[in-house]
Amino acid sequence: MASFEPAALPPEVLAFLRERHLGTLTTLRPDGSPHVVPVGFAYDAADGMVRVITQAGSRKAAHARACGRAVVCQVDGGRWLSLEGTARVVDDPAGVGRCVAAYAERYQPPRDARAATRVGIEITVDRVLGRA
Repeated sequence: MASFEPAALPPEVLAFLRERHLGTLTTLRPDGSPHVVPVGFAYDAADGMVRVITQAGSRKAAHARACGRAVVCQVDGGRWLSLEGTARVVDDPAGVGRCVAAYAERYQPPRDARAATRVGIEITVDRVLGRA
């Protein structure tokens, strides 16, 4: 395992984060236990931000609002990365638009049927661990 400086990720780490993989999002429940769910996510190296889309009423959004910290982990065989940082829920059109655009670039455009209640979770990454 290695620790990486978030502002200076090596090329192989950035390449791994551009590959099409799902990840897990870990937030904390009110009792302190971890809530781990699969997510599509995108990492923006320019601003050190992980972006996830979800629904306003989801548990992941509620936990991100309440605890303010989150971790996204991507795994592919023996390669893995955990991106940890301060989380915030964005519900303004510009913020949600950034999250949707990032998701669409990495995966595909999300379903429009859920657009009315969509929010984003932005994680400002301050710790990166893994083996890429």
